[in-house]
Amino acid sequence: MGKNSRALARTWPYPRYEPFERELRQTAADWFKVKGFPVHRRYPFVLDDLKNWRRNIILSEVADYIEHERKRRQQETKQGFPLHKYVHHGLSSQAMLFNLVGPLIARNDLSPLEAAFRAKEIPWPAGRVEAVLEVEDREVFNEDSAQPTSIDLVIRGGENSPPLFTEFKFVEKEFGGCSVFGKGNCEGRNPASCPERCYLHHIGRTYWTCMSETGILDGPLKETPICPFANYYQFFREVLFALSKGGVFVLLHDARNPTFVSEGPDEKRGLLPFLTSLLPKDVRDKVKQVTVQEVFEAVKESGQHEDWADEFAGKYGLTP
Repeated sequence: MGKNSRALARTWPYPRYEPFERELRQTAADWFKVKGFPVHRRYPFVLDDLKNWRRNIILSEVADYIEHERKRRQQETKQGFPLHKYVHHGLSSQAMLFNLVGPLIARNDLSPLEAAFRAKEIPWPAGRVEAVLEVEDREVFNEDSAQPTSIDLVIRGGENSPPLFTEFKFVEKEFGGCSVFGKGNCEGRNPASCPERCYLHHIGRTYWTCMSETGILDGPLKETPICPFANYYQFFREVLFALSKGGVFVLLHDARNPTFVSEGPDEKRGLLPFLTSLLPKDVRDKVKQVTVQEVFEAVKESGQHEDWADEFAGKYGLTP
């Protein structure tokens, strides 16, 4: 009789997600304990209350910037600046992005981001460059109600310079799926050849129109029987958003998380390699990837952010 399933599981050549999350939960709990911050009675890696989200931000100047930006946008655009429901969670991706990129924005020093992006052959915008957190535009897909498509970080330069639309992933296990499918109101059939089958198209969303106009349907997606939005709605919606704005989509993710990119002996696996393989080449060339570790290394090499770099490494279990 051959090896049982438990023995075979230990020979799987690709990293598994569970050890990654388990280690980071302990790291977050340890950081909160050292700081003496009150935590959830059952989950020591979560602060005691959402209202104490500032304790999850390393630099007070970054927390101040976020609060100021939220108020400014509310006054000027009425759109605000949404804080995630779990921004007080030690493993919050929004909080990690604030801690990694927030100091660069608040101090007007995007040079580490530029260095990391250029090293991955991601085209850096020309002219005067600015980075903006939590960007949305209801007009792109006619999202006149509910939560519109939101981009975690947009880096833009001068006129005619393609902006970078960046999605940030830390411990997430997926690109979010379509809620219509998730709630049982759709069988998940691909409506590419007949958009009228899609409830979202019926209520006026222009996702399928954009899928056709941007050429995404010129690849394998048009022929697959299963709707690409069912499980990967967020990915395609954000790629469409970037293309519709004449930009480039960038995934910024933690290299330790095997969900999005997973290195193995035979091939590179994960959601990003898989989903980009479904895109036509001209679209695929506008989908890029860079890791938290690569950006953080550029931050350290700059020598300009020593007051928070070691703290960031300790909070997220990175090598100082």
